[in-house]
Amino acid sequence: MTGGAKRLLEERRLEDGVVGRKPGRAAPRTVTVNAAESPLGWLLARGHVSRRQYEAGERLRADWERAQLDPRVTMSWSAAPVARSRGGASLGPDLGGSQIDAKRRFNDAVAEAGPGLSDILWRIVCAGEGMRDAESALGWPARAGKLVLTIALDRVADYYRIR
Repeated sequence: MTGGAKRLLEERRLEDGVVGRKPGRAAPRTVTVNAAESPLGWLLARGHVSRRQYEAGERLRADWERAQLDPRVTMSWSAAPVARSRGGASLGPDLGGSQIDAKRRFNDAVAEAGPGLSDILWRIVCAGEGMRDAESALGWPARAGKLVLTIALDRVADYYRIR
């Protein structure tokens, strides 16, 4: 790398398919993650969002993924639901405790951002849309999304108590 270039690749621990660090666990694998792959990482690499805002976005995205809120693209091959009554299938999905907690945290963080700010927050952080695509989908003028996103990320950082 040349002297002034920023390093876009970071090494993080990968345990059980999840990027992160769990103390007291044995020998996790280490992977290299390209921070520029996500629109939020791209904004961080160019100085458009602060490290605090980036961390808030990553925590929000992690909760979104842990809660499995992304749309399914194919059929679910998990076992068929067991009927809980004589006449039909179960009333809803059987969610694990960590998945329920992640969904609650995600919903609370988005609510903390506010109704006018949550749209751009979800599009950039969770859906992985580029800024230009998100702005045009919302009918906003160019460069308005960055300002709104930074305000939303500040509120989410406050929710997650990131300093």
